[in-house]
Amino acid sequence: MPKAELHLHLEGAIPVPTLWELIEHHGGDPLIKTEAQLVDWFTYQDFAHFMETWNWMNGFLRTYDDFTFASEAVARHLVAQNIIYAESFFSPSDFRDHGLEPQGIAEAIRAGLDRVDGVEIALIVDLVRDRGPEGTAQTLAAIKEVSAQTGIIGIGIGGFEAAHPPEQFADVYNDARDAGFRLTAHAGEEAGPESVWGALLTLGAERIGHGVRSIEDPLLVDYLVDRQIPLEVCPTSNLRTGVVAHWDQHPVGRLIDAGVRVTINTDDPAMFDTNLAEEFSILEGQFGLDDAAIKRLSLAVVESSWADEPTRVNLTERVEDWWAAG
Repeated sequence: MPKAELHLHLEGAIPVPTLWELIEHHGGDPLIKTEAQLVDWFTYQDFAHFMETWNWMNGFLRTYDDFTFASEAVARHLVAQNIIYAESFFSPSDFRDHGLEPQGIAEAIRAGLDRVDGVEIALIVDLVRDRGPEGTAQTLAAIKEVSAQTGIIGIGIGGFEAAHPPEQFADVYNDARDAGFRLTAHAGEEAGPESVWGALLTLGAERIGHGVRSIEDPLLVDYLVDRQIPLEVCPTSNLRTGVVAHWDQHPVGRLIDAGVRVTINTDDPAMFDTNLAEEFSILEGQFGLDDAAIKRLSLAVVESSWADEPTRVNLTERVEDWWAAG
């Protein structure tokens, strides 16, 4: 099936063989001797442990060339999965310790992506809420300089929600909106419905990254349904980071049944040992969704994207044609 994806972190999507090359190139790690051990390393006790592993992994992206190498590999992997459109986060402030500037990282990523045909990839900058209002504002100011030439269309904030609630970033989001960026925010993942409310009412987020804990507040579910605000749901991610303990507790089925505009995504597929086709298979196997429901979900991603109208029309036609071919 031709597919689109809206919640994909470029760093977390680097194919394991590519990441292993980067690790070896930068001298290796004494605790990980083989590529197979690297796969095992991506096992997490909880969300905090996942974030610790994320920071460890980013330690092997040390040069602009590393980003070009990695982003090309990500794009080729998307093509191999028949993902024809993606909106991908990247987190430039995570790499200041290596002396890398957001502008240079964005340019390096775009250089790698442009080497690959068969997929269109727009970029969203994760301002990283852990940097606080001042740090996120600095990152936003930097990316404004290169957004047009690097295909940056939006901003978001990942990181620890509970410690850094949305309300802290109202000024940054107002600045981003005035600059013409589209707005999403990680919310309702580590923290509860109050995080989603803050992202919607204070930040003006157009989409919500994850948002699965919205199910805990019926008024919020009604609000999402009435306004058809998309949720960027990443089922396997929620299980692997401990946001949800078991598949039978995952609210994605209930959110779909309630009429919420759900989009299905992978988040950090290399770190969670998943891919987009697998996510749809889980919806079939774990939640009993039929072909009609899968088709609706695949089209919802396109409808919720920030692609221009001609691109959305083309993507919709390609998905519809595949289903019509049976």
